[in-house]
Amino acid sequence: MNHSLSTPTSAPAPLPRQKQIAPLLPGLLLTTGIAVLAFVVQRGSGLAALSPLVVAMVMGLVLRNTLGAVPGTAPGVAFSLRRILRFAIILLGFQITLGDLADIGPGALAAVVLTLLSTFVFTKLAGRALGVDRKLSELIAAGTSVCGASAVVACNAVTQGQDEDVAYAIACVTVFGSIAMLGYPLLAGPLGLSPQSFGLWAGGTIHEVAQVVAAAFTQGELAGQSGTIAKLSRVMMLAPLIIGLGVMASRRAQGDGRKSEARAPLPWFVFGFIAVVVLNSVIEIPPATHGQIVTATSFLLTIALAAMGLETDVHKLRRKGLRPLLLGALATAFIAVTGLGLILLLA
Repeated sequence: MNHSLSTPTSAPAPLPRQKQIAPLLPGLLLTTGIAVLAFVVQRGSGLAALSPLVVAMVMGLVLRNTLGAVPGTAPGVAFSLRRILRFAIILLGFQITLGDLADIGPGALAAVVLTLLSTFVFTKLAGRALGVDRKLSELIAAGTSVCGASAVVACNAVTQGQDEDVAYAIACVTVFGSIAMLGYPLLAGPLGLSPQSFGLWAGGTIHEVAQVVAAAFTQGELAGQSGTIAKLSRVMMLAPLIIGLGVMASRRAQGDGRKSEARAPLPWFVFGFIAVVVLNSVIEIPPATHGQIVTATSFLLTIALAAMGLETDVHKLRRKGLRPLLLGALATAFIAVTGLGLILLLA
């Protein structure tokens, strides 16, 4: 008897790569669909100042907080917010050259660094005064002063806060960063800021990279480029900040008789951005190709902003009371005012 005729044929096992990609598809389709719709809304409105990045953020935020998280989309949404966002940031390097970096000048760089350091210290001290847990205060300080959610997650490698602390800090800096993203363009005129000054202010004080890009480019190409460079200058400070936090954590652990084994991740996408800036400075890219890269970059950033909205749960801000929320508000106000003053003074 031929057993091969009666034995059912099993389906071929999915390839490892298929197993990795399949869970991402629902979330990627959702964020991409929102991005496409945001571009349709922006172009249909006829308002050049209406950024599709902002439209996508608002759409995602409304969807998440009215209908809730869409089942099965979490992996793809997280991929959009992290991997796609960072790849888009790298591509932003094609819009900047080393000559642009030189144009900002040492004064502006000094303003950005001083704003970051003073905001971190202020937030830590304010958190202590308000009675907010040290670890939560540290995460809110990192997210506000450096680069939002990325800084919160990265710094928690050495801060070792609870999951609730991380979630609260991310929600806090995302919400207040979004408020800044929407509010800053409305203040450019009343404050009489030049495009470059506005870009430096946005890049030096708004929390998330994508939020900076969304706000800064509303005032034109020069403002957008200045904001991007200023923001990436802050992101570059993430590595030394994490090292500093690691040193402090190690000292606290030694005082408690423990050893800190946390390793601080480096912001690798920043180095990719720098490499692309250098490449863009030494080679001449055809205008048609350059335009395609700019369009692709904008679309990828819009996808990331949609994901940011989809991951923002405003109810998380209520879980630990109002004091950490007040701390986030104070930190945001401090960095906005201090950054503006230092930029006007030094830049």
